[in-house]
Amino acid sequence: MEVTMIHKDFRMDSFAGPVFASLRRSLGMTEKEYQHSLSSEGHYLQFISNSKSKADFFLTNDKRFFLKTQNKREVQFLLSNLKIYMEHLEKYPHSLLVKFLGVHRIQIPHQSKKYFIVMQSVFYPDERIQSRYDIKGCQVSRWTDPAPEGSQVIVVLKDLNFEGQFITLDQQRPWLLRQVEIDTSFLQTLNVLDYSLLLAHQSLHQDERHQSLSFATLIMRTKKSISALTSKKITSRSMITSSSPTHTGAAPSVPGTVPEDDSAILVSQTDCVTQQCQVMEARSGGGGGGGVDEEVDSIQGDPCGRGARAGPAELKDFHAQNRRLLPNFKNPLHVIDGPEQRYFIGIIDIFTVYGFKKRLEHLWKRLRYPRQTFSTVSPPAYCTRLCQWVQDHTR
Repeated sequence: MEVTMIHKDFRMDSFAGPVFASLRRSLGMTEKEYQHSLSSEGHYLQFISNSKSKADFFLTNDKRFFLKTQNKREVQFLLSNLKIYMEHLEKYPHSLLVKFLGVHRIQIPHQSKKYFIVMQSVFYPDERIQSRYDIKGCQVSRWTDPAPEGSQVIVVLKDLNFEGQFITLDQQRPWLLRQVEIDTSFLQTLNVLDYSLLLAHQSLHQDERHQSLSFATLIMRTKKSISALTSKKITSRSMITSSSPTHTGAAPSVPGTVPEDDSAILVSQTDCVTQQCQVMEARSGGGGGGGVDEEVDSIQGDPCGRGARAGPAELKDFHAQNRRLLPNFKNPLHVIDGPEQRYFIGIIDIFTVYGFKKRLEHLWKRLRYPRQTFSTVSPPAYCTRLCQWVQDHTR
């Protein structure tokens, strides 16, 4: 679905609005909160990145959401794989994959179109974060000079900066190893590489360490963990067939989204096994030149019926990964507490497809760096190597 908003000086298109709205809702975000962050009176914070993609990065003023410019091919890739991405999050609601919250296009007269995506920040809240890392599991170009002591500049370090350190999780280590394996295996099926494991840490305060779980705290954390699972089912049910950007008689908070008043209706729809969840494309009349919406005709899914088809081993794995007791903390899906450190972990940048150009780059780097590891390898090798890095650097 494409929704167009025409303003005096620019035109803005939003893609798959109901799908992203339902995902935001499943993450516990109200449309009011989301709009407030994106349209805050404070200025956006520009994030200076050393990324080779030349993309522009911005943080909302509250640092809760990232906005990143993408090229047309990357947006087409995301939208064409949105169905299986959503299914993965529904199957593994505690997934470490970055949460995409919106895809938009802005067109200013006499200028080229700009595409951008909105993502949940892995490093939120960041007030106490001490170090940040972008990990790819290789060596070439994986060192960044740290910021000078006393500097206010935030530098995201890389693999070689992390050498000699460990992620200490104790009992939660097996969960992390398995979840990274699950998420990277999913990315392997998409034939992508060059994604990053974002990692940050902060020291736990004395009263946060070795907490004895009171009954009230246990109930609160269990509820948070269960709601992450059940809300994903609501997400799949909210992908209802629609030929228009809004529901009759309702004015949604964000164009193209499902109004929050419909949540009771969505919850009451229990017969999801036979329901066909589908978002049909609504083509805009004046969009010559073939927009992104022409690449994606529909997003369909039957996530609620997968349980009946899952084998015993898959079902056991499903239960094991979704039993993690989420911390009573903002952004809990990307936060894991160890005995002394709190870690922020997520997987981002999942748009690089292993096509002809990347295969040539792989051959060239094999000659250029014969005894070093580099990022441009086949998706199976990339997946295996990143999992090995996590295994080697956790305890």
